[in-house]
Amino acid sequence: MMIDTAPAQTWIIGCGDIGRRLGSQLIARGAHVTGWVSSEASAAQLEALGIAPRVLDLDAEPVTPGAAPPWIFWFAPPPNRGIIDPRLRHFLAALEAPPQRLIYLSTSAVYGDCGGAWIDEDAPPQPGNDRGRRRLDAEQTARGYAEKTGCELVILRVPGIYGPGRMPEQRLRAGTPILRAEDAPYTNRIHADDLAAAALLIAQRGIDGAAYNVADGNPTTMTDYFLRCAEALGLPPPPQLSMAAAKRELSTSIMSFLEESKRLRTERLRALGWSPCYPDLAAGLAELRRSG
Repeated sequence: MMIDTAPAQTWIIGCGDIGRRLGSQLIARGAHVTGWVSSEASAAQLEALGIAPRVLDLDAEPVTPGAAPPWIFWFAPPPNRGIIDPRLRHFLAALEAPPQRLIYLSTSAVYGDCGGAWIDEDAPPQPGNDRGRRRLDAEQTARGYAEKTGCELVILRVPGIYGPGRMPEQRLRAGTPILRAEDAPYTNRIHADDLAAAALLIAQRGIDGAAYNVADGNPTTMTDYFLRCAEALGLPPPPQLSMAAAKRELSTSIMSFLEESKRLRTERLRALGWSPCYPDLAAGLAELRRSG
């Protein structure tokens, strides 16, 4: 599929921050966008942007979405427990007719720990924790649905997202420790605006069945990220721990990020004509400073 327009009707399931950014881009191209959210407060945010809201509890039974529009963007995360994504399974099974194209937002956690190596989308998924296993299950569910129904599928594998409203300010203010530099894993990032733009481009031009790493292509370490965010926010640098101390003091959730190290190649995405507005962390943080 190589088009640069958008269909008249589009759904964004899990229409939070990134969905709202994407929805605005689609509306600017003349599309009618329905954003699926879980609360009335979120629905009000969508209405203010011209996105038609639909409130749905994805964990409730039964789910009755009706027939799909040409494009469905699935941005809703799996539940926080288990190793499968029942939300996606139930929703797709309940569709009366499939979309022409399903765009699934996954994460780079499906690759697991790669020891800091540079990897592309051909690296075999080997998730090392349940967070990654749930996402891989969702990818496989989406692929099975596409094979069964004949709809097209593209997958975005996304690392850490930053931007306005998505900074680790609360963690920095709490003084949560970070790893010392010599123990810090490589981490990849994408600015929220660049992710929304990439999602639209992949929907328009992405190869059916392909996965795309969506990152700025300039990874640094997790420690570097938090230190530079603290500086940009005018906050003191957080304390640093050795890996051994971190395993004793930090939560299992935080450690699930600190025990994985990889650097994402983005040539496949760039071959579609994509170039990030914020090609590295310095550019993204500089824009945050300018915007206040």
